[in-house]
Amino acid sequence: MGTRGDFVFVTGATGFVGAAVARALVARGERVRVLARAASDRSNLIGLDAEVVIGDLRDPASITAAVAGARSVFHVAADYRLWVADPAQLIRDNVETTRTIMAAALAGGAERIVYTSSVATLLPDPAGPADETRAGSMESTVGAYKQSKVAAERLVEAMVSEQGLPAVIVNPSTPIGPRDVKPTPTGRIIVEAMAGRMPAYVECGLNLVHVDDVAAGHLAAHDHGRIGERYILGGQDVALGEMLAEIARLCGRKPPTVRIPRGPLFPFAHINEMMARMLGYAPFLTVDSLRMAKYNMFYTSAKAEAELGYRARPFAEGLADAAAWFAERRRAA
Repeated sequence: MGTRGDFVFVTGATGFVGAAVARALVARGERVRVLARAASDRSNLIGLDAEVVIGDLRDPASITAAVAGARSVFHVAADYRLWVADPAQLIRDNVETTRTIMAAALAGGAERIVYTSSVATLLPDPAGPADETRAGSMESTVGAYKQSKVAAERLVEAMVSEQGLPAVIVNPSTPIGPRDVKPTPTGRIIVEAMAGRMPAYVECGLNLVHVDDVAAGHLAAHDHGRIGERYILGGQDVALGEMLAEIARLCGRKPPTVRIPRGPLFPFAHINEMMARMLGYAPFLTVDSLRMAKYNMFYTSAKAEAELGYRARPFAEGLADAAAWFAERRRAA
């Protein structure tokens, strides 16, 4: 990636995808610097041979200092929640932190930037798996998180065309696997299903990909991606019922067989969100999640496969690794 003495800067390394990217970089011999907030959970950094600098993405001065001298920058960090009490704040945070990192990388002379977007910025295709051409807008996407990623992706594209930002955009689908510490919304589904707390479900479709394949895709995008282009880093299109059945098989449980229509659940989702605001917890059933379940979130990684040499393993391997990690984490608690 560079000559001896260069370093790579990674945001989000305390989180799920960022930790996988940082570990992949270290594994191939890169000198890695990662950013962590003073109060962040750093369990994903244990055993990682990387320099840890304390800073906050909302503090431009600390970011400028941390990025200075980096040959390459991977901006992986984002607030990934499908429900928040203040949606406007989530949008502002994800956009402005992206602006801060991109500006610091550009000012610091970084030669290559990989920006982690999401398939959330792409519209589902009723005719089949969606590709990179189906760019969404703030008006066409559902929920604060998706809207924030659309706005941030458009910001990066504008900086590429107007300021010469040397950035490649990657759009992971739904990563699964080890070290999902928070966990992510998908990780919550896995945890609940492992515990037998999902006796019924709303059928929908999603694209599951092992987090380590997503990390490998980041490195391939850095090495071979075209500046300003976006690349879907996906895996396998799977129905939620099939995913739950595989989790049940891994845990020796009976899979759920009751499929619930979306319509009757909307009143419960509204009540759930109202209670969440009052009591300060993250609801499992939300209005936006029901709205999103209307569509199959299926995607093709053909462009990344052709241009980057990207490959992804079967989804069952990612679920097995995720289930094993969650089980071990529960035993250690």
